[in-house]
Amino acid sequence: MFSFFENLLNPFPSELPERPPATLYAFCWHYTRGAWPWIFLMSLLIALLAAIDIMLYGFLGKIVDWLVEADKAAFLEREGDTLILFAVVVLLALPLLTLLLKLVTYQTIMGNYPMRIRWLAHRYLLRQSFGFYQDEFAGRVATKVMQTALGVREAVMKMAETLVYVCVYFAGGLLLVASFDLRIAALFSAWLVLYVTLLSFLLPRLQKVAEKQADARSTMTGRVVDSYTNIMTVKLFAHAGREEGYARESMSRFIATVYRMMRLSTGLEVSVEVLNALLLVSVGFVSIWSWLNDVASVGAVAVAIALVLRLNGMSYWIMWEMSNLFENLGMAHDGMNTIAKVQTVTDIADAPALNVTSGAIDFENIRFHYGKQSGVIDDFSLSIKPGEKVGIVGRSGAGKTTLMNVLLRLFDLESGRILIDGQDISQLDQESLRAQIGVVTQDTSLLHRTVRENIAYGRQDASEQNIIKAAKRANAHNFILGLSDLAGSQGYDAQVGERGVKLSGGQRQRLAIARELLRDPRILILDEAT
Repeated sequence: MFSFFENLLNPFPSELPERPPATLYAFCWHYTRGAWPWIFLMSLLIALLAAIDIMLYGFLGKIVDWLVEADKAAFLEREGDTLILFAVVVLLALPLLTLLLKLVTYQTIMGNYPMRIRWLAHRYLLRQSFGFYQDEFAGRVATKVMQTALGVREAVMKMAETLVYVCVYFAGGLLLVASFDLRIAALFSAWLVLYVTLLSFLLPRLQKVAEKQADARSTMTGRVVDSYTNIMTVKLFAHAGREEGYARESMSRFIATVYRMMRLSTGLEVSVEVLNALLLVSVGFVSIWSWLNDVASVGAVAVAIALVLRLNGMSYWIMWEMSNLFENLGMAHDGMNTIAKVQTVTDIADAPALNVTSGAIDFENIRFHYGKQSGVIDDFSLSIKPGEKVGIVGRSGAGKTTLMNVLLRLFDLESGRILIDGQDISQLDQESLRAQIGVVTQDTSLLHRTVRENIAYGRQDASEQNIIKAAKRANAHNFILGLSDLAGSQGYDAQVGERGVKLSGGQRQRLAIARELLRDPRILILDEAT
């Protein structure tokens, strides 16, 4: 049964991810496509349970009146069928509806829905330009993907769950009380107006603070991760104290947003307590007055007082649910500002794949300035014949690595064009272009995976024999056999650490060369690979 409901919503949709909208509610709607049928079913079940809950209060009022007025001898004969129906609803219908609601909520939605958001956002961000990641902390981006998925889920769930329940419950409660005494209904209505006014005043402020808090949290995480990632630099310059200050600045900014949020929360909770006290006293007085003047029955008074006590507890639940709603909307809005950024390097519709026949490369009057007015590459032309080995020499910052980046289409040119075997790379599929060009960079970063996985990254279907052969050609096989990690794995199964930190610079480059030898690309670039 659990598996059936868990498989109703696919957490890993296969369609290509689109750029999400840059407005909050459209952003949430975009990531909710495919999940709406189950969210709607959840809302329907919640509305039904809320309606039954109110009906039970009304029925309990009738029971009180029966007990006060009924003839004991004839009571069961006259009301027995109604009591049996009441028992069936309480013992059978409510548990079954609750079971169905929990299966849809917990098995279908709660896990699959945020994972679906993470999956789509992650796939979209993998297609972002190289420049996007140059301007962001990797840890900050990862944090935003993770917390945005939860923010969207919680915001949508609370609107579909809490708001639906509250609307049905309050509407049903007002109708029920109005059927007893319009004066009591007027008091409930006045309380509701004041309560909604209070929430509408304070909750948007909570949302703004939550948005700032989410940004401060991701910045704090990004700074801490940055220090850990570059721990060698920190150690070499003996700057642990400086890094403490760097982290403390972001932590102080984060805790300041926490203080602001807690102040708003304190004001909100105290205000709700005052409103609840006013409602209890006023409804109590009016109910007793109505009973003394034969306007309301004992059962009606019991229902009115019971609803007040129920609302007393619900008001705090609603308050925190709405507070969480706005907090999560703020979190989603903060994540949206990163995730919904336009991809700056995109393919034309139905872009063909690169077909390398001989490997001729032509740079024709290319210009690229990293968005500035001038500098780096200006009106550069170069023709590389098939099979040629070309070395490009220049001072640091002259644009040698930039030339490689535009050839790989990590950035699009500002003018001019680059041709490979007569094919303009701006009109080709990016993935097919990079699949034909092998690169060993001056700063070799490996994946935090095993040696085998890092080498096989060049060709996913490579056999063990081919992996070892490539390692031997790169003079890496011998040192690989001597590697081990904390888990006890050795050789090709050993983890290399984050960015290959467990290896020397030369060892990292040898693995990178082995990866490219295994890949056997038609075009090979060595960017100061020493």
